[in-house]
Amino acid sequence: VVLRLILVSGKTHEFEFHPLTSAHDVTQMVFDQWPDEWYEDKVQSAQMLKLIYHGRFLHGSVTLHALQLMPGKTTVMHLVTRENLPEPNSSETLTKRKSAGCCRCVLS
Repeated sequence: VVLRLILVSGKTHEFEFHPLTSAHDVTQMVFDQWPDEWYEDKVQSAQMLKLIYHGRFLHGSVTLHALQLMPGKTTVMHLVTRENLPEPNSSETLTKRKSAGCCRCVLS
C-alpha cells in the first residue's frame, strides 16, 4: 500500500507498506525513516505522530487492510505531530470536561 503523507506544513512524502501494517507501525516506520526534506518538522518520538484518514484519527491497532486501502494505489493521509500529548484519562481533563457546558451567554 502506498501512502502519501501530508504534514501540516504542506510537505508530502510517499511511503510503501504491507497491507497488514498497523497505524502504530506506520508512524514508527515513518519516524525511523524520517525524510531529509522534513528535517524541520522532526519530532522526538513516534508516539507524537498521528495519522488522519477521511477526517478521523486512526487508532494504533487498525491495519491498512482494515481500512480497505487498495494495494498498488496511492492513498493520501495527513500526518500530524503533537508536541504535548494529553495524558489519557487524566483527572484535569475529566474536570475540564465536566465543567465545560453552556457558554454562559445571557439573552435579553
